[in-house]
Amino acid sequence: MSKQELYSQIPQMHEIMEQLSSHNYNRSVVKYCADKVLSNLREKISEGKIDIIDKDKVINNIMSSCENFIQGSLKKVINATGIVIHTNLGRSPLSGDLFKKSMETVCGYSNLEYDIDAGNRGDRYHHLSEYLRYLTGAEDALILNNNAAAVFLILNTFAENRESIVSRGELVEIGGSFRIPEVMRKSGARLQEVGTTNKTKITDYENAVSPETSVIMKVHKSNYIIKGFTEEPPCEQICQLADKNDLISYYDLGSGLISDFSLKFCDEPPVKDVIDKGFDLVSFSGDKLLGGVQAGIIAGKKHLIDKLKGNQLMRMLRVDKITLSLLQNILKEYINEDYEKIRTLRMFNENLDSLKSRSDDLARIINNLNPDLKLEIVQVTSFTGGGSCPMQEINSYAVQLNTGSISEAEIEKHLREFSPPVICRTADKKIILDLRTISKEEYEDIAGGIDWAVKMSL
Repeated sequence: MSKQELYSQIPQMHEIMEQLSSHNYNRSVVKYCADKVLSNLREKISEGKIDIIDKDKVINNIMSSCENFIQGSLKKVINATGIVIHTNLGRSPLSGDLFKKSMETVCGYSNLEYDIDAGNRGDRYHHLSEYLRYLTGAEDALILNNNAAAVFLILNTFAENRESIVSRGELVEIGGSFRIPEVMRKSGARLQEVGTTNKTKITDYENAVSPETSVIMKVHKSNYIIKGFTEEPPCEQICQLADKNDLISYYDLGSGLISDFSLKFCDEPPVKDVIDKGFDLVSFSGDKLLGGVQAGIIAGKKHLIDKLKGNQLMRMLRVDKITLSLLQNILKEYINEDYEKIRTLRMFNENLDSLKSRSDDLARIINNLNPDLKLEIVQVTSFTGGGSCPMQEINSYAVQLNTGSISEAEIEKHLREFSPPVICRTADKKIILDLRTISKEEYEDIAGGIDWAVKMSL
């Protein structure tokens, strides 16, 4: 069949509208989605990839496109990987109770930038600062939209057109190609590398100090460790050197551990300890080990925080009332020491006996739906995720599906296509569902997803 004949068989818009009239789609939505599907179809005809037009299939594709458009692309997924702070899946999960507590502030008006006592305009930057002073021991604090913004603002404010000293072993790259040297360059700061990849001494920092130096920066090694023949100076020595030369000492801490309630396995330094060692400024994330929402938190000396607030970039990097309200309620749980109410910490803190028992429950529900599946309860290891506690493993329990002659990749693909999508780990002929990140409320959905994915893979 010629290309011209194929083009002539493409459904007309009036046919499409007539066939989808029984569905409650806005006509402009149908036209928008139909245009996309038909444009793609014409492109494939042009490239010689199609030799027949199935009108029913075309209509179904348009209907699916409409449904996907109406539903939106951001959706709930089930995290069965065991990685608690999973950056690709939204990092720290939040409890429903936390959202309920924030609804009154978020859904109505608030004193976001209003001074109730004075009866006039206020500023949003003071919200939560007292909580953070209490929890970290810092003189003051400031909240931005993420830790990358915090790094950028600090360097731009204090090291623009000047030098910032950083150890070569700490020139990190994290997810999304976020590289410390590139961020420094964009901020206007000039990077002064010292030491070697595996060894940096305090004398390396001392020898690098010049009249052009403004900041001595230490960077958290978020996703790697250097082992073996290594050396780095104690934090106190870096702070003392900065003080001696009237420089700013800054620690990009990244993870933001406020309490070690559930992280006995992790060597991350708590924020308060880092502040106590003498750093002028410390920055960390709100949605990693803190267990809250995306935010960049800067804690440190008040006169430096005041200068950061005066930077014109603050208006571009500031957070909104939703972030502030949710973060406020998270910090309240820390102040009240109600750590079990922080979902991320609760996941980290769940013991192996509980995980083993819940694995048995999930396996039973899956087998009730499909008795032919070969399931095992196995002990597994996972990682913290989110660039926290690099290379430190966490013991857990999982339900393991032995797929036999069926491709585990095919089952995993169908699990991602299920509603809600189930994101899991795979091994040689095995599907692994790690209970550390699975809630009891998700058991039925997982069982349905496994049953459907296996049947689709046969």
